[in-house]
Amino acid sequence: MKNFRIQLDTKHFLKGDLELSICNSDMSMKILVTPTSFRSSTNKKAIDKLNSFSDEVVFNDYGRPLSSSELKELITGCDGYIAGLDYIDKESLKHADNLKVISRYGAGYDRVDLEAATEKGIVVTNTPGSNAAAVADLAFGLILSVARKIPMLDRKTKAGEWVRSTGIELNEKTIGILGLGAIGKNVAKRAHGFSMKVLAYDPFIDLNYSEANGIQSVTLEYLIKNSDIISLHLPINQDTKDIIGQKEFEEMKNNVIVINTSRGGLINEAAALEYLKNGKLGGLGLDAFEEEPFSNYESYQLDNVVLTPHTGAHTFEATENMAVMAVDNLIDVLTKNECKYILNRSVNRGK
Repeated sequence: MKNFRIQLDTKHFLKGDLELSICNSDMSMKILVTPTSFRSSTNKKAIDKLNSFSDEVVFNDYGRPLSSSELKELITGCDGYIAGLDYIDKESLKHADNLKVISRYGAGYDRVDLEAATEKGIVVTNTPGSNAAAVADLAFGLILSVARKIPMLDRKTKAGEWVRSTGIELNEKTIGILGLGAIGKNVAKRAHGFSMKVLAYDPFIDLNYSEANGIQSVTLEYLIKNSDIISLHLPINQDTKDIIGQKEFEEMKNNVIVINTSRGGLINEAAALEYLKNGKLGGLGLDAFEEEPFSNYESYQLDNVVLTPHTGAHTFEATENMAVMAVDNLIDVLTKNECKYILNRSVNRGK
């Protein structure tokens, strides 16, 4: 049976193929969707649900996260917004007079001006844990790629060269994880599979979890000085900006590998380049950059550097998880149902 959308002044619910949603008969529901992977064929379930709920869906045709100026052109008149890694600042939100919810497609929300959204009465939600396995997989892919210089060896072998390159083993090495949230925990699980010793720094660490899972909770200074590999899984804010900079690179052991699959700005990129070139830093794997899209690629043409285009969450499984959760969050807020993942609960949802 084909889906129907029936307008009732009752609570939104789904039963079989019949969708009932709270909406006045003369009300039009317009939704903006900007994540570049949302329209993947994997996301048919989420897309169908969104189309059934809304009257108009506007997609991002730029093929990348939106700037503030680009966003304000699209957000006008929208009731809901499923947001990718766009720059959602106070200026862009001035044009969001009808907006009731920003549903982040992912766990991070550092590019959302939460204070400005709250002032305008806009609920902000996220999808914690939805991409944790995917990002952890990429983090370990980068670790292995840097440790064994896999991309360089691949290029040279395909070019007809038969080179010898000596890498390092992960077995019994010490990995330091900055940020023991859902992604950090998944990285720790994978590290144990390589018989690694796991250190973790997190100001809000779950000590019961870390003790039960063989993770040693340490200070940032101890982690920096004692890790062979450092993997970052933190949000970017005033406390974490340049959390690894000149001082930290100087205090590291020689030949440490540093991996960032979280947010640009956690690592001071200029300092990282300095220590790569002087031989102190053993390797660098980046999936997040201070500037995105990344343009300073000419400076990183080194065999012990691996770069990827902020693709940690781009697996079929993660995009489906994020899409379904983001759509559910958006519909729950717009229909005034309970939503577990609201970030600014002080907003009055009665409007």
